[in-house]
Amino acid sequence: MQTTKCDIPGMMLISLDVYRDDRGYFLESFQDTRYHDCGINYNFVQDNRSFSRVHILRGMHYQIKRPQGHLVYVLRGTVFDVGVDLRPSSPTFGQWRGFKLSAVAHQQLFLPPGVAHGFCTLSEEVEILYKCTDYYDPKDEGGVLWSDPTVAIDWPDCNPLIHPRDKAFPLLSEIPPERFPDIRI
Repeated sequence: MQTTKCDIPGMMLISLDVYRDDRGYFLESFQDTRYHDCGINYNFVQDNRSFSRVHILRGMHYQIKRPQGHLVYVLRGTVFDVGVDLRPSSPTFGQWRGFKLSAVAHQQLFLPPGVAHGFCTLSEEVEILYKCTDYYDPKDEGGVLWSDPTVAIDWPDCNPLIHPRDKAFPLLSEIPPERFPDIRI
């Protein structure tokens, strides 16, 4: 397993070791000790599986009082996966990083608690599995508008299909301080 740290503190791209032969392949998609050794010192309490069709954009979601870290892994297809740092004390507050993740590449993206998550599908069908460091609470959900010009995410698809809730999220500048995750960097 190889890790690449991003300039957003705590965010990391992980390339998994894949063992191939004429029968197919084998990989470990998670082993607690290895992830702790590379700096992901969280307990994961929930796994989520997401299916999306082509041209779907989901995001940018986060939890406010009980922020979730995410370990994202694409099971089928390809996505452009994005994290936006919403931790007010972070030197990269309001900045984003995105990575093309695919089932073929066998990479994961870790987004620490306080980093909003979203993705855009780049293939006909996409399945994502992501581990979470806290439980989802719909009453605790926040979001930032996917197309906020001050965040300026460079999405690869110019005409995505977006859920009405995600279209209604506020701009970063409109989010009151108490609606940001209280995570100290």
